[in-house]
Amino acid sequence: MYCKNCGAQIDPGAAVCVKCGYKNGDGNRFCHHCGQELTEGAKVCLQCGFAQEPAQPTAAPADQKSKIAAGLLGIFLGVWGVHNFYLGYTKKAIVQVLLGTVGTVLCGVGPAVSSVWGLVEGIMILVDKINTDANGTPLGE
Repeated sequence: MYCKNCGAQIDPGAAVCVKCGYKNGDGNRFCHHCGQELTEGAKVCLQCGFAQEPAQPTAAPADQKSKIAAGLLGIFLGVWGVHNFYLGYTKKAIVQVLLGTVGTVLCGVGPAVSSVWGLVEGIMILVDKINTDANGTPLGE
């Protein structure tokens, strides 16, 4: 058995290829049966005649976050960075939480800045200027 991404020989029970780190069965550059490099979009390996499975999508739809939910969270709860927590941008969200809470000590400037920041990001999400989560997965509807 061979890695479909790099063509290295792998153990049939292996979860990932030790050479490239791809999940066993992912990729479409090499024949899973003989390890021969394939032409783009090949349905059959020209070396061994083995039928090729179509490439698996990189992200399942279940992994997608909702663009509408993220945008509304940014508009209404952006002062506390809730939309950034939802999208996986934890560091940015923590900064917004600190600005929105501890920033009150700074004569209310912190929450005002964090509110405008959340509102702007919420609108940017809804108009598709921000269209992926922290993992690079496109946002769903």
